[in-house]
Amino acid sequence: MNEAIIQLDHIDITFHQKKRVIEAVKDVTVHINQGDIYGIVGYSGAGKSTLVRVINLLQAPTNGKITVDGDVTFDQGKIQLSAEALRQKRRDIGMIFQHFNLMAQKTAKENVAFALRHSSLSKTEKEQKVIELLELVGLSERADNYPAQLSGGQKQRVAIARALANDPKILISDEATSALDPKTTKQILALLQELNRKLGLTIVMITHEMQIVKDICNRVAVMQNGVLIEEGSVLDIFSDPKEALTQEFITTATGIEETLEKINQQDIVKHLPADALLAQLKYAGTSTDEPLLNSIYRQFEVTANILYGNIEILDHVPVGEMIVVLEGNAANIAAAEKALHEAGVDVSILKRGV
Repeated sequence: MNEAIIQLDHIDITFHQKKRVIEAVKDVTVHINQGDIYGIVGYSGAGKSTLVRVINLLQAPTNGKITVDGDVTFDQGKIQLSAEALRQKRRDIGMIFQHFNLMAQKTAKENVAFALRHSSLSKTEKEQKVIELLELVGLSERADNYPAQLSGGQKQRVAIARALANDPKILISDEATSALDPKTTKQILALLQELNRKLGLTIVMITHEMQIVKDICNRVAVMQNGVLIEEGSVLDIFSDPKEALTQEFITTATGIEETLEKINQQDIVKHLPADALLAQLKYAGTSTDEPLLNSIYRQFEVTANILYGNIEILDHVPVGEMIVVLEGNAANIAAAEKALHEAGVDVSILKRGV
């Protein structure tokens, strides 16, 4: 089992503004393992960016304990490292941002090289490293271009190369795909996954989009009003969300609400027969391999008309969802429903025939 590379324990962050006291983060504990792609999700103002800034102590917490890669960096109200040790620790933590933060007057390779200005490498070694980094992010041919000559996705690739210049163990992505179109977002997420695999990089993703978490993360924390309200594996959170906000995020990511609206307009649903019901089936793991609907027809003579179906892989586990009309006599439908539950399928009755 991987060890925690980031441990944030009982973190409070409070700001004092004239007569106002703002509790931006309240008693949050998060442990992130080496090699995780860890999503922190919440709406604007949830406190997620403020929380993540304590990892490299760009923001000192009011209370709590921070341990990064085995070193306690903050405890008992104060920073536990010398100025030099803190500088070195920050080199182990790269950051990328929504608006890239590139220097307009420098070329792509000069932007990346800027991150190496305090490195002990020779000039030749620095030049070689910049070439390798731009190659790693697929941007070798744009090395001499200025930011104004690059697309949004290319700018973010330069920013990623710059963030990797000092061989960090941790990469923090603060809404890094928010300014990009959907296709470019997928390309950047694929690059981050590749870097995670190739380099063993631990990635912390701050986002307000659950779709991004679903696409790339293996664990997720959900924040609301400075409080961590839910945390777990992406599989657990998506298959069994507990909190209303988490359910809302997942509903948006899966698009199931829009699907249900369309389904409810279909004649078969509007005029559901007396011996039928509309059901939502959710299932994960081995139950996705079983011909369950075929089984309930053979065993109970209950037919299933599939109106919607989707299956995807979350953290290497297949997860599926279907909207079906089940039709048969009441006792058989009840028996079929019980059999589905026993097979590990979550059955929600959306409408019964009248």
